[in-house]
Amino acid sequence: MDLIAKATALVGGVIAATRRAGSPAIRAFGSEPEIPEARAQGIMTLKMPAAEGFKDGRLPICAPGLSVKAFAEGLDHPRWIEVLPNGDVLVAESKEQPAAPKTLMDHAAQATMRRVKAIGDSANRVTLWRDADGDGVAEHREVFVENQRQPFGMALVGSSFYLGNTDGLKVFDYTPGQPLSGAGQQIVDFKPHGHWTRSLLVSPDRTKLYVGVGSLSNIGDAGMEAEEGRAAIWEVDVATGAARIFASGLRNAVGMAWEPGTGALWTVVNERDGLGDETPPDYLTSVQDGGFYGWPYCYWGKVVDDRVPQDAAKVASAITPDYALGGHTASLGLCWLPEGVLPGFGPGMVIGQHGSWNRSILSGYRVIFVPFEGGRPSGPARDILTGFLSEDERLAYGRPVGVAVGPDGKSLLVADDVGDAIWRVSAA
Repeated sequence: MDLIAKATALVGGVIAATRRAGSPAIRAFGSEPEIPEARAQGIMTLKMPAAEGFKDGRLPICAPGLSVKAFAEGLDHPRWIEVLPNGDVLVAESKEQPAAPKTLMDHAAQATMRRVKAIGDSANRVTLWRDADGDGVAEHREVFVENQRQPFGMALVGSSFYLGNTDGLKVFDYTPGQPLSGAGQQIVDFKPHGHWTRSLLVSPDRTKLYVGVGSLSNIGDAGMEAEEGRAAIWEVDVATGAARIFASGLRNAVGMAWEPGTGALWTVVNERDGLGDETPPDYLTSVQDGGFYGWPYCYWGKVVDDRVPQDAAKVASAITPDYALGGHTASLGLCWLPEGVLPGFGPGMVIGQHGSWNRSILSGYRVIFVPFEGGRPSGPARDILTGFLSEDERLAYGRPVGVAVGPDGKSLLVADDVGDAIWRVSAA
């Protein structure tokens, strides 16, 4: 039996075993989550629905008082959204292109991800979509930039357009309403592979860029030298290109957003695998300059991960995150939702939960809202958009990723990399 066949058999065996084992009733959500005790898994749980897409008129399910329709369709694995000042909507179309598998577990994990088309040939482009007539459906599409290396985060500062490729940060000259031209200039290098997305966020004063750079591995499996410069949020000076690590110990910080009242930077982070369905939870947290958030030595503050060679000083300095989002929800997208954008939803954070692939009962596969008051989370999370997963967990109709307030200020845009669409949520 070759390695691929063995991997496929391993995936089947793990799914069967985890169905028998069941999942804890505890859901680690909120500011004071109940996190089950860690249970090291000899074989990591692998479970993924098959990619189905939305067919025959099926749509995601929105909260009461809201409606949903496709703003754009026919994309190739859309991951991230950037709304430009002139109303153009940019979409990064890219896919994971992992390093060659080295172990049977690598083969099994990649076989699992292929079920939902999460890895493979990448479009490696950004497309521009325009809704000129204001009906909530983009009628114009063109390639904004192509031949990139797994593009993801995007940011516009003046006439400079920044693009986060997996191997670094590029800058291009930008003319409103026009596609980019030229090769651009790489101003910061990042290590590719592992957690490959490079999200971007501009500071409110437009002088800094923040870049999310995830870890190479689950828990520093190849040693911490291989993780140098990773599991961090970087700060880049727009004027000089000088770059530094702003905060560290963040296993995979993806979406970032500013809380406007306090001016604090917030992010969503995907935590480590192999300790159980709800242990530890992914999280939403404010980010302190120079802060350390635990990875790989500990989680949720100072809960030690005894699989990792320890650093007592690092554990002592670890900051407890602000808000748990459930185990393995793959919370990727994040944006601030001002009051008045969606009826029934006040100010708070919108989170795109891409959905688990490594727990016995699937979680995520939804877009949620966390209300804020006084600059902090102020209540339980609420669903905005669901219906991405079949009831028997065998089919994924979609997987939400990036989220952004629409150009009209009265809608929410959601990138769906299985439905290959950008959904628009607005008042019913």
